[in-house]
Amino acid sequence: MTQMASSRDRSTPRRLQAERLCGASALREAQALRFRVFSAEFDAKLKGAEQGLDMDDYDLHCRHIGVRDLNSGELVATTRLLDHSAAADLGRFYSEEEFRLHGLAGLEGPVLEIGRTCVDAAYRNGATIAVLWAELAEVLNEGGYRYLMGCASIPMQDGGIQAQAIMQRLRERYLCTEHLRAEPKTPLPALDIPGNVIAEMPPLLKAYMRLGAKICGEPCWDRDFQVADVFILLKRDELCPRYARHFKAAV
Repeated sequence: MTQMASSRDRSTPRRLQAERLCGASALREAQALRFRVFSAEFDAKLKGAEQGLDMDDYDLHCRHIGVRDLNSGELVATTRLLDHSAAADLGRFYSEEEFRLHGLAGLEGPVLEIGRTCVDAAYRNGATIAVLWAELAEVLNEGGYRYLMGCASIPMQDGGIQAQAIMQRLRERYLCTEHLRAEPKTPLPALDIPGNVIAEMPPLLKAYMRLGAKICGEPCWDRDFQVADVFILLKRDELCPRYARHFKAAV
């Protein structure tokens, strides 16, 4: 089912619609959006950069969803989803390139991995995320997935100060290794910062935490993207009630 929402940007009403991105043309749209966001904000080293795309070997094994502005026709948000069956064919989840996932095989119920999530800077607001989350809920419901997992990124251009400050807060409130423990293959460089340093949590990471997700260990340093990746795990039956309406069909 397609979800729609309206929001207002100055005097122009926006009409946002979620969609499943099927076919080669739609995939290239998603890859082009990812390239624009990741190259501009992270100066990331991307496969396909010479074509203005962010592409890798996982794309063809994933389902892709997105949010489109019906006024402009532009794709303004996207994410990709890799389920346990496709990961078994590949021999791994994407997250396993960065983490040793202790306990993954013992999770009870189907698992869906979310990744490469990005939103155009001009659309980075609650309305866009809500439309994307609603479509994700449809996928969770259709597949009967019990767990949603993936990586959320924190920029490292400041040398890691923001990442370390955010991790201090995450460890206090959101750390849980009961179901799974994520061991980073490339830990962050050691950095001693004062305990009173305050850093704003990136919007997508904040959105995951509001949904009820937990972090499962220390972050991994992704040098290609110049970010600290935090592994998150969301158990479907532990969704935050305030936000579960976006997932009400899946709970």
